Amino acid sequence: RYMSKLRTLVKHEAEKNKSQWKTMGPAKVAVPSPNDFLQKHSKEPKLAPKKKEQDDKKLPALSVPRRTYRPVTRIKKNFINKNAVAVITGVPKKPRPFCVDTRQGDKYLLEPSGLVPKYIKKKNYGVIPKYVTRRNEEIKKEKEDYEASVLEQLKKKAMKSLSDEERTNVLKALKKNWEELNCAFQSLPVLTDTRYKKMHKEELELKLQQLEHDIEALEKHKGVYIANE
Repeated sequence: RYMSKLRTLVKHEAEKNKSQWKTMGPAKVAVPSPNDFLQKHSKEPKLAPKKKEQDDKKLPALSVPRRTYRPVTRIKKNFINKNAVAVITGVPKKPRPFCVDTRQGDKYLLEPSGLVPKYIKKKNYGVIPKYVTRRNEEIKKEKEDYEASVLEQLKKKAMKSLSDEERTNVLKALKKNWEELNCAFQSLPVLTDTRYKKMHKEELELKLQQLEHDIEALEKHKGVYIANE
């Protein structure tokens, strides 16, 4: 079995220091002296001592009043006589009106009760406020501007009557266009076997019908009106 070489040394040190673990800390503790007690403000930091003023510095000269100076003295007032004169010469206060509402004589002030028509007696009672008047004027002006713009637009789009000469010229131009389209329509091929030929034929028919309608309307009505765009 393994045996340490330092076994005897460790055993000797353990027996030698065995008595040190018998107490918590050292056995003998120094007792504090009763003269070293804690004093008030002893732990606060101390300021450096103030330096004495130097003798070279001169004190400021004292201001001495002049001979002609007369101090202001307070005049004693007799407030009792003053108040008595104010009461005698003053206007007596009017009694505040009150209202009694019970047989036992319970009364209350009449003015804050709401029974006095204070608002009706105001100077500005029933007067339209300024902001309402200003708003009404703005609305009236906007309405007038709108009506003026509408009238201007109606004047621009007003109907215009054609004179006899203009009506005759328009009728001649329409008949000339009808003759040209009719000539083109008569020259169409008899067989319309393609889509383009059908569409071209239908287009010419619609134009001829519209021209015939316009020519008939101009010949039937002597007075013709047109709108200005």
